[in-house]
Amino acid sequence: MNIHEYQGKEILAKYGVRVQRGIVANNPVEAVAAAKQLTADTGTSWYVVKAQIHAGGRGKGGGVKLAKNLDQVTEISEQIIGMMLVTPQTPPEGKKVHKVLIAEDVYYPGESEVSEFYMSVLLNRAKGRNMIMYSTEGGMDIEEVAEKTPHLIFTEEIDPNIGLQGFQARRIAFNLGLSGNAFKEMVKFVDSLYTAYINSDASLFEINPVLKTSDNKILAVDAKVNIDDNALYRQAAIAEMRDIREENPIEVEAKEAGLNYVDLDGTVGCMVNGAGLAMATMDLIKYAGFEPANFLDVGGTADAKRVETAFRIILKDPNVKAILINIFGGIVRCDRVAQGVVDAYKNMGDDIKVPIIVRLQGTNAEVAKELIDNSGMPILSAVQFQEAADQVKAALS
Repeated sequence: MNIHEYQGKEILAKYGVRVQRGIVANNPVEAVAAAKQLTADTGTSWYVVKAQIHAGGRGKGGGVKLAKNLDQVTEISEQIIGMMLVTPQTPPEGKKVHKVLIAEDVYYPGESEVSEFYMSVLLNRAKGRNMIMYSTEGGMDIEEVAEKTPHLIFTEEIDPNIGLQGFQARRIAFNLGLSGNAFKEMVKFVDSLYTAYINSDASLFEINPVLKTSDNKILAVDAKVNIDDNALYRQAAIAEMRDIREENPIEVEAKEAGLNYVDLDGTVGCMVNGAGLAMATMDLIKYAGFEPANFLDVGGTADAKRVETAFRIILKDPNVKAILINIFGGIVRCDRVAQGVVDAYKNMGDDIKVPIIVRLQGTNAEVAKELIDNSGMPILSAVQFQEAADQVKAALS
C-alpha cells in the first residue's frame, strides 16, 4: 500500500526522524491557514506547496512550487489542487490532485553550504536482507545516477537477525562526506529511519532528498513509503491512511471481491488460479506475440459467481481483445470450473464481446473440455499450453 508524503513524514517523525514540517490542505483557504500556522510554529516566511499524489517526479510536472507570501500560497494552491498532474510515474492522463502539503522553507542561508543526499531502505530479495541505498547525488532520479555514475551509489546490507549496527550508520555518514555535528545528525537520522522502516512493516522508505541544512541539521524533505499489504492487519493506524482515490479503480473493485488483480497494458485478459501459473500464462501470451492486459488470480475456487465477477472486472479494461482462462484443477475440479465459465457466459449474455479461450488441466479435464465444447457457447477450449497460445493467436489475427 502506498501512502502520501505527509503521511510518510508523520511515521518518520513518530520514530524520531527530523522532517521538513508541513500541514496538509484540501483547498486554497485551508492552504493559507496552514501557511499562517506554519509561520507561527516554525518562523518560516516562505512556503513550499507540494501536490500530494502517489507518484514521484512531481516537481517536473509542476506539482511542487515555492510561495514567497500568502498571496502566492493562494495562487499556487488554486493552480495545483484539481489539476491532472503528469509525471514520469503517472499514467499518460496524469493523476488528479486532491490536496497539497504546505511545507516550511528549509533552504535558508547559514554558516555552511546546503547539501542534498539520496537514501532509501528496502529489501534485497536476492540475499534476504534489508538494505540501505544512499548517494551524494540527492534530488536527482536515482535511476539516472545509477546509469551514468554508478560509483556514487553506496549500499549497506543489514542482517535482519542483528539489525542496523552503529558502525554501519557511521560508515554511511562518512561516505556522504559529513563531519562534526552533521555527521552525528546523520548517524541518528539513519538509525531512526531504519527503525521506522522495520516497525511500520514497510517494503520501501525512500527519502529524496535528505537535506543537510546550512546550520548542519539533517532532515527528510520528501518521503515515499510503501507498506507491505500482508502486514496491514497489525498496522491499523497505517491502514487507515489508505487513499482509494489514488488507486486503480478496477484493482480496488477486484480487491473488494477477493481477487488478486494487477492492471497491465496489453490486450489479452488473463484469468488463472495460482500466482505461478498466472506468471507462466503471461509468458505464454507474450510467446504468442501479444501482451497480457492483467494479472488475475481467482484463487482456489472458481464457481460461476466468482468467474462472472472476474469476467466483469477484466472487461472493464477497454483494451482487452480476448480472454484466456488457464486453470489447473487440483484443489478445484476442472468440470466445476468449466460449468462456472459456461454459467457465467450465459448470465452475462451480450456483455462479452471478445473471444474466450479456456485451458483446463488436472482433475476431470476431459470432462470439462466436453462440457465446454457441447455448451453451445462461443468458447474455445484447449488442453496443451501451445494449443492455448495458438487459439489466442487465431482469435486475434
